[in-house]
Amino acid sequence: MLKEFIEKNRDKKAFLEYEVKGLFKTMGFSVPDGVFIPKDTHLSAFSLQLSALSYPLVAKVSSQKITSKSDVRGIRLGIRNEDELNNAISELMHIENAEGVLVEEMASHGLEVIIGGVIDEQFGPIVMFGLGGVFVEVFKDIAFGLAPLKKDEALWLIRQIKGYRLLEGYRGDLPVDFDALINIIVSVSEMMATNLIKEIDLNPVALYPKGAMILDAKMKIIL
Repeated sequence: MLKEFIEKNRDKKAFLEYEVKGLFKTMGFSVPDGVFIPKDTHLSAFSLQLSALSYPLVAKVSSQKITSKSDVRGIRLGIRNEDELNNAISELMHIENAEGVLVEEMASHGLEVIIGGVIDEQFGPIVMFGLGGVFVEVFKDIAFGLAPLKKDEALWLIRQIKGYRLLEGYRGDLPVDFDALINIIVSVSEMMATNLIKEIDLNPVALYPKGAMILDAKMKIIL
């Protein structure tokens, strides 16, 4: 499936969010329902697809050159109606280097984590896991493992972070779906082990008592 995806996009080295999510969706993972609107296209051409989405919506700028959507104010949350959506899309299309806008249904709140992979010069393909938000930004609460990982090794990786107790359920919260989390980590590790991928960044992934959803995604391949 990965090789087919790369072959289909042989002229690309980096992929937009909706493309990476499309790949993971074909692999059986959950992503928000959404519509990608390329720049310099008429919004009316997507009216039927957009009308099939349920409010509230989120709109995000898409670009290979934009490393952080937040830094360029490239995200609009809680869009409640068509007028707000049209305004959001127009504003995001005018951001420098924008290649389009991804409109999605807003996912329900979950515990956010980061799952990623990269090729390390010394160790080769590695997988990274950590809690999202301030936990990774301030506390650097992340752990690394060598790809590929088996399920028991993925569980070991999960248990290495300081915030592991949050995953088990804390102060009345239900524990997250460990099977869903492990399946994503193992799949990312197997993708990295093909040596076709330079970098994968799933940030964030929302974890729920039942299931998990990939809310943002980036990927670069080795040419």
